[in-house]
Amino acid sequence: MSYSRFFIASTSIVLALSITACSAKVAGPAQSVDSVTTSKAESESGPMTNQDWWPEQVDLSPLRQAQQSSPYGDDFDYAAEFEKLDLAAVKADIAVVLRDSKDWWPADYGSYAGLFIRLAWHSAGTYRAMDGRGGSDGGQIRFEPLNSWPDNTNLDKSRRLLWPVKEKYGSSLSWADLMILAGNVAMEEGGFKTAGFSGGRVDDWQADMTYWGPEGEWLASDRFHGTRELDSSLAAVQMGLIYVNPVGPDGNPDPLLAAHDIRETFARMGMNDVETVALIAGGHTFGKAHGAHNPENCVGVEPAAAGIEHQGFGWQNDCGTGVGVDATTSGLEGAWTMAPVTWTHQYLGNLYAFEWEQTTSPAGAIQWKPVGEGADALVPDAHDPTKRHAPMMLTTDLSMKEDPAYATISKRFLDNPEEFEAEFAKAWFKLTHRDLGPVNRYVGPEVPSEAFLWQDPVPAVDHSLIDAGDIETLKGEILATGLSVSELVRVAWASASTYRGTDMRGGANGARIRLEPQLSWAANDPKTLPQTLTRLEGIQAAFNSSASEGKKVSLADVIVLAGAAGVEEAARAAGSSAEVPFIAGRSDATAEQTDVVSFSFLEPKADGFRNYYVEGSSMRPSDALIDKAAMLGLNPREMTALVGGLRVLDVNSAGSQQGVLTKNPGTLSNDFFVNLLDHTTTWAPKGYAAFEGTGPDGAIRWTASEVDLVFGSNSELRAICEVYAVDEARFHKDFVAAWTKVMQADRFDLSR
Repeated sequence: MSYSRFFIASTSIVLALSITACSAKVAGPAQSVDSVTTSKAESESGPMTNQDWWPEQVDLSPLRQAQQSSPYGDDFDYAAEFEKLDLAAVKADIAVVLRDSKDWWPADYGSYAGLFIRLAWHSAGTYRAMDGRGGSDGGQIRFEPLNSWPDNTNLDKSRRLLWPVKEKYGSSLSWADLMILAGNVAMEEGGFKTAGFSGGRVDDWQADMTYWGPEGEWLASDRFHGTRELDSSLAAVQMGLIYVNPVGPDGNPDPLLAAHDIRETFARMGMNDVETVALIAGGHTFGKAHGAHNPENCVGVEPAAAGIEHQGFGWQNDCGTGVGVDATTSGLEGAWTMAPVTWTHQYLGNLYAFEWEQTTSPAGAIQWKPVGEGADALVPDAHDPTKRHAPMMLTTDLSMKEDPAYATISKRFLDNPEEFEAEFAKAWFKLTHRDLGPVNRYVGPEVPSEAFLWQDPVPAVDHSLIDAGDIETLKGEILATGLSVSELVRVAWASASTYRGTDMRGGANGARIRLEPQLSWAANDPKTLPQTLTRLEGIQAAFNSSASEGKKVSLADVIVLAGAAGVEEAARAAGSSAEVPFIAGRSDATAEQTDVVSFSFLEPKADGFRNYYVEGSSMRPSDALIDKAAMLGLNPREMTALVGGLRVLDVNSAGSQQGVLTKNPGTLSNDFFVNLLDHTTTWAPKGYAAFEGTGPDGAIRWTASEVDLVFGSNSELRAICEVYAVDEARFHKDFVAAWTKVMQADRFDLSR
């Protein structure tokens, strides 16, 4: 494998913007259309899998990701256990570790502040706004590939240092929470006031199957097209990086070109320009980079490639002592400030106080130093009190000064330190909590009282909820509106299926389907959706104006209830008395509580449940279906039941008849499965991912998409379809259960 061996990384936040080298909440998406597929030759190290033999076969493994084997058991309530902790005592224990320098990994300046802040950043910094994957929840940095990413070099040591704390508190403190909390403690011990902390990150017990890029080797960059346009499904610029190359794009030390990468990457992680400058300036206030030696000459393989005798430790360093003054994490060397374990405003002060010129680290990596010799003795050595150094900057640091937009912000921060501190505190909290979900999942005594827009707030329920009698009355009134079963089911699905378990955003709560941007999403049939919502709003208004005893019903509840009424009506038409469970308690968000830009990332480019697909999407339709099902937390059986049911209920986007394999649309029959398995129908391609089914007489019986036909072609999915084709009652039961699961996916209030 051929690639650069420079480790552009450090034990500080530099690794949030760094590259390194190595030798070889909820499932991730299937591989993109243009990505590298697994070849048989690549599987010579182990037994061939079905996916190796037939790489084009649909991969259902993402739907099994939720089936993890937690040693704590299915009934373990981590949030409840965390709330029992004395958080102040936990933080005090972390503070002891912070200052307890070990011979096997000496602390810089007598403190692991930079190392723990970097650990927290890198645990959280993989978050991607476009699909909600990555982030701190689950503690995925403990597993491959993240554990062995080039950008995470030597972070294996940080977790070993924290093991005594984890060992003491056991199941009451997850690794995912501990790693973020350690970063907070490091900052607070250095004098910075953080915005707070929430526990509640439940540890994963296996690696997510997340698509991190198409490259077949670390630090390769095959994810751009056009004029450095990054693949739409990715955020970092190179395989194995958190964000960008700190030397500059592809090693070109140009601050303006680097600013382009920074802005694009941070935006894809959900950060705007103000948050980006605050994070870089605040993060680089702490710690230093480590490049005492050229990593190519002395640093060994990553943990996943290390021998079993190393017990999970990687990156063994054979230069000198291998630690302390010889520590080699990156090809870069030095600190940004004169007090690298203390909160100061020296980062921005140094950035603007000096002119900067290119230099090289002891390893030969490009970095920047102050012009002249006046700053040569400003920074103390991390281990030798007799030595002093000049501060350093990276190319990406100079972007904060050279890019016009970043410069405006950084100068304002320089002149207004209180604003800088406030913005960094909020940005750090957002970085480390972005994927934790809504506020009602937050636990602990340090949860901020302020609600942030990125948390997708919804108003508290301040009224009495409807009871069973009200529910039945409302169902009757909904069915009397003249809205069809298809329209009722369609609006409920469009509202609730926005949920994604990767970062627990979206869902029916808030009724944001009536607000922009969701109101205009193509998948939601924006020409007809407003009329459906208007009728349901009328039901809500009439009930609220006449209800007694302080009862009210939210539009969010009415929408979900409309779907339930539609499903039950469709089941009755099929001769079943299926009852859809419903629990009131949702509220309606306002436009002011909705971040239009952030919510735009949730717009579906494909929704196989509605046979909606935008040509040119990065995944083929069947893979996109599985990706969405995985985000909804569905297993293969639940996905199959929902697709078959939604087809016969005629809820496809834009009224498409693809896959509506029934002569009685709007009836919850098992016709989809019966007709799909009818071998007298001959299917033939008819356009992109589209097919026509003809009978023995040559007449067209049905049209279908790739998503529809995969249920007959894939052996595992076909086996499920066979059950539903002969047992309609079981299909009804499974459909209602899966439907309810989606409708309640965002009801975290029910589990607390």
